[in-house]
Amino acid sequence: MDFQTKVDYQKFLQSKIVIAKESGFALDDSWLNIGNKPHQSDAIRWAAGLGRALIAMSVGLGKTRIQCQLARAIYMSPESNPNLYPFLVICPLGVKHQFTEEDGPALGMTWQYVRNDEEITQAMFEGKNYLITNYERVRDGNISKHNHFCGVSLDEGSVLRSLGSKTSQVFRSIFKDVPYRFVCTATPSPNDLKELIYYADFLGIMDQGQALTRFFKRDSAEAGHLTLMESQAEAFWMWVSSWALFLSKPSDLGYSDEGYDLPEMRVYWHRLPVDQTRAWSQMDSKGQHRLILDAAGGVREASAEKRATLSARVEKMQEIMAENPDRTWLLWHNLEIEREAIEKTVPEAITVYGSQELEVREQRILDFTHGKIKILATKPEIAGSGCNFQRHCYSNIFLGVDYKFQDFIQAIHRTHRFLQDHPVDVHIIYSESEDDVIKTLQRKWAQHDQLSKRMQSIIQQYGLSHLAIKNGLTRTIGVQRMEVTGKLFKAVNNDCVVEVKNLPDNYAGLIHTSIPFGNHYEYTVSYEDFGHNQTDDQFWKQMEYLIPDLLRVTKPGRLAAIHVKDRILYGHQTRSGILEVAPFSDQCVMAFRASGWLYEGRRTIVTDVVRENAATYRLGYTEMTKDASKMGSGLPEYLLLFRKAPSDNADAYADEPVTKSKDDYSRARWQVDAHSFWRSDGNTPLFPGELYDYQTHVNKLEKMEKDNNLPASWFYDPPRSSSELVWDDVISMRTLNSEQSRGREEKHICPLPFDIVERTINLYSNPGDIVLDPFAGLFTVPVIAIKLGRFGHGIELNQDYYNAGVHYCKKQEEQTLSPTLFDYL
Repeated sequence: MDFQTKVDYQKFLQSKIVIAKESGFALDDSWLNIGNKPHQSDAIRWAAGLGRALIAMSVGLGKTRIQCQLARAIYMSPESNPNLYPFLVICPLGVKHQFTEEDGPALGMTWQYVRNDEEITQAMFEGKNYLITNYERVRDGNISKHNHFCGVSLDEGSVLRSLGSKTSQVFRSIFKDVPYRFVCTATPSPNDLKELIYYADFLGIMDQGQALTRFFKRDSAEAGHLTLMESQAEAFWMWVSSWALFLSKPSDLGYSDEGYDLPEMRVYWHRLPVDQTRAWSQMDSKGQHRLILDAAGGVREASAEKRATLSARVEKMQEIMAENPDRTWLLWHNLEIEREAIEKTVPEAITVYGSQELEVREQRILDFTHGKIKILATKPEIAGSGCNFQRHCYSNIFLGVDYKFQDFIQAIHRTHRFLQDHPVDVHIIYSESEDDVIKTLQRKWAQHDQLSKRMQSIIQQYGLSHLAIKNGLTRTIGVQRMEVTGKLFKAVNNDCVVEVKNLPDNYAGLIHTSIPFGNHYEYTVSYEDFGHNQTDDQFWKQMEYLIPDLLRVTKPGRLAAIHVKDRILYGHQTRSGILEVAPFSDQCVMAFRASGWLYEGRRTIVTDVVRENAATYRLGYTEMTKDASKMGSGLPEYLLLFRKAPSDNADAYADEPVTKSKDDYSRARWQVDAHSFWRSDGNTPLFPGELYDYQTHVNKLEKMEKDNNLPASWFYDPPRSSSELVWDDVISMRTLNSEQSRGREEKHICPLPFDIVERTINLYSNPGDIVLDPFAGLFTVPVIAIKLGRFGHGIELNQDYYNAGVHYCKKQEEQTLSPTLFDYL
């Protein structure tokens, strides 16, 4: 690689570093209240400078005070608010008094509560510019996107989880044009990292689709099942820390913790026995009787256990309360039947529930906050966020448990907060049939504590410096090259752009690879990763550093066989807000042609539409019945064929032709290869298909459905093609991921099937040729090349994949070179 190209490429990689943009303003210290704690002033300056940020601070550190001063500074700044639009805070029920009666008046501010658009207009007319409302008002459409605000802050933003799946979309739509946006919360859930992604999307930091693609591992068999990639974990937290402040105590920023010591938390687990003879009357989904009761068996089982153990749980609750009858109690429950049981057995308890009028719910929560109510019973999702109950209450009883850890931990922190004068008691009542639920809750609790410490450590290491965080991320640029060479293969761990530039001209007899699908997946933390691009344009920009060199290193007249698939763009990724398909395969054709490759056509590889729907939710049967116009079609895969022009085009033969001996290569075999309608090389049955009758096909499948024999997770009998352009029999499960599973190693996100590789190498290369794969993954192409008597050369950036690939190459080389009994004979 020449010096200038190297410099340009390094600049390109550095341009891929993504941290939140500073779109705010430098806050003059005159806007800071003299009574602020040092960590509060730091947080206000930091948030104002960013303009859009998550302020995640432990309970009692002063989020309300911070929001008030941010609102005043933004509203009063001529540069930030030339039109004098009001600032809006959205809070949970029972929280607005902290603005209207406590911190607001203490800071000389008047906050006006508004219920709808009309009240917003009236408040502005009266010169009231600091407005506050509840989440339900926005969710239910009382406050619309027709208003103008200089800024908006979601107080206790984690409450969004409890308001329905579409609430986040509503908030994003209404406030997407507000210039200053903040989310404030005490305990963002490290166990539900997608919550942070939704905050980033609301704040305009990064589209949630891009963020999920960048940092999370997808399950190709189940849509929405995402886990943070280990290789991306550090980069993920660094990126989050560029727009989110996680503060557990003032000392995280170097200040004294005096006055911020949390009280002791005493947790009591009350496990109640159950009558296990009831289990025999229950059956699982396969009709098998149960031996033991298990609430974790499913929704039906959990509900049955809740009902069966209710009286025993209520009795235990009464027993606990009777031990300290003079205390103020918080009774947390999850089900309406539990609320009804509380009202019946504890008549002095005041209950708060969803069907009550909003004002009634809020007033009861406020009365409990001020000590006017001795016993309050409600659900965590109703009063578990934002409320300050520590002044009069330190005793909690959870009448039941479920898997919603975040609601559970939020509810605990209503009393376990700074300024709490007593040890906090947490009584958790459950039955032995809920043991697995409790184990999951305890595991999430431990994980919560562990990951919270990780977030705090980044703040302690980098402080609030944008530059320090960016420099930390820059360290991930650069790869320590590794190479393992055998007699039949070469495996290199490196950036393929750098590696291919160092290969000699006319080196490879065939290039065969599956290129990354734009920004659809990321495989490593390294910025050299082609999946580490925000847009398709940026992806193809990086490909421009590679494609010309692929042409240079290919022998004249030989091919590059590139495996691709068109990409699904979900509604949040498109201008229309409606799901679309991006013509990624066509973009690939244009990119290769622009670099001098000759486009020779494509092979079409049919995929299983049922499995595709399970992975994307875009072709659902139920949705089809509602409106077939939105369904589209299943997406096949393609093998795109590009050729390097031969030195002499008189006969168009390659400089080193891919020849076949007529003694070994029969006319019959040629007919099958030329037809291109290839059956699998695996052991699969042949299907008669010379004549096709659509109705007969449907009738056959409908009979299977009627007999409960039609699989729901894969397509039993897909249509078969008679076209020479379509490969409809490739077995997608024949991949090296099978070996990875057996070894309990990390599987590749989208492995290349053996069938495609075997056919491509056999058809388009000679024995002894070098077959090059610049995106080798688990080294499927080099392994098959070795097996078929070629030399396999693979380049891979992901070190885990590389290590696995070296193992597979060595194993295949040993098998290929080892003599057999027939060789001796």
